[in-house]
Amino acid sequence: MPSADDASQRVRKETRLFYFLIVVLFPALSVVIVGGYGFIVWFLQMLLGPPGPPH
Repeated sequence: MPSADDASQRVRKETRLFYFLIVVLFPALSVVIVGGYGFIVWFLQMLLGPPGPPH
């Protein structure tokens, strides 16, 4: 049976992990995903031309 000290350490570790996910990982992933999408659109427009009807 786990002791109260083990349970408090687990809660502390989970809290630190939660803050790491919220403060560091999710914002970093958001920047990478949006930046990657923007780069792909920019690169495709460079190769295929801007969107719109053909001239």
